[in-house]
Amino acid sequence: MFKDRAKIYVKGGDGGNGVVAFRREKYVPRGGPAGGSGGKGGDVYLVASPRHNTLHHFAYKVHFKAERGKHGSGSNKQGARGKDLEVPVPPGTEVYDADTGEFLGELLEPGEKLLVARGGRGGRGNYAFRSPTRQTPRLAEKGEPGEERWLRLELKLVADIGIIGVPNAGKSTLLSHVTRAKPKIADYPFTTVAPNLGVAVVDYQDVVLADIPGLLEGAHRGVGLGDEFLRHIERTRVLIHVLNGLSPDPVGDYQAIQQELALFNPALAEKPQVVAFNKMDVPEVRERWPQVQAQLQQLGVEAIPISAATGENLDTLLRRAVAILQQLPPPERKKALPIIRPADEDTFTIEKTPEGWVVRGKRIERAAAMTNWDYYEAALRFHRIMEAMGIAQALEEAGVQEGDTVFIGNIELEWHQDYAY
Repeated sequence: MFKDRAKIYVKGGDGGNGVVAFRREKYVPRGGPAGGSGGKGGDVYLVASPRHNTLHHFAYKVHFKAERGKHGSGSNKQGARGKDLEVPVPPGTEVYDADTGEFLGELLEPGEKLLVARGGRGGRGNYAFRSPTRQTPRLAEKGEPGEERWLRLELKLVADIGIIGVPNAGKSTLLSHVTRAKPKIADYPFTTVAPNLGVAVVDYQDVVLADIPGLLEGAHRGVGLGDEFLRHIERTRVLIHVLNGLSPDPVGDYQAIQQELALFNPALAEKPQVVAFNKMDVPEVRERWPQVQAQLQQLGVEAIPISAATGENLDTLLRRAVAILQQLPPPERKKALPIIRPADEDTFTIEKTPEGWVVRGKRIERAAAMTNWDYYEAALRFHRIMEAMGIAQALEEAGVQEGDTVFIGNIELEWHQDYAY
């Protein structure tokens, strides 16, 4: 089944926790702190895989999470880094943030990687908190949660040459004759309901061709799923426009398809085209060729008469398309817009709700998630962070009362004048 859109969830691995530990060795009666820090969580990457040509494998699995970092341990041993996770996608995949619609990047060449979710940093052990004035710190951090997000994936086939035309023009037959592709072929419209890819060798050069399902008038509005298939033409660099020699009006078909391309995206209509008049193996088609040729010449189009069934003039057709391809500049990549993030992570907001006070802010939520509330010193340190950031004062000015509930990220605290816990 051809699937060119998918929505998946990715999450970087959480950082490993730091630990509280002290040296306990013979002849070292007052060993100092020796708690190691946790390891960084693994990152999540999307990787362009030549083994995939659709997004169908995401119909069975949509959640992807990298390995978390290992916890620190005594003797100042650092936790191991979590393993990165690589998620395969077909070349030609565009990646968007599903919630914001932000374009994150695209993967065109096999092996390309795109970082989509970073792993959290490891929490510090008590060894990292030692100082001349704090020689026996009894606190450690939890690992930072990894980034998580929903992604929207859109596949646009990567092909050098796209084969377009009305239904039953002979596009699939042409593709099967010049490549090893084996598309479904029959003598009725809409045999091809999904794009097909094939590779042809022209003068020792590999050329990728895509057979785009037949287009109808109104395709740019979605008639016959035309807008779904028009997207795949955007990646191609040269078009072979196949005319059905048995059509009542081949020239009218040509003009209709040109109009659909322009209405969907004006750049599509400006792509270089090689026009082929197909089914020359049929006597009546061969008889009408001079008339159709003259009509096309009036439009400034030099068509090539071919027979996709017998192979007549297919070498000429391909060589002309490849000659145009070689003269074109390298394709431009779609650029990801710069991600605009708050310059100051210390910014925060406070909201009064029926359940309590909700504090939001990147740095304070991260600090709350990384605080190990099992240690009294860690809770005091968190309260000092709130005071240093001005959050404690802002809550008091907003009217927080003794015993009120304060929510910070996933942490629920009870407010007291001296500290929250």
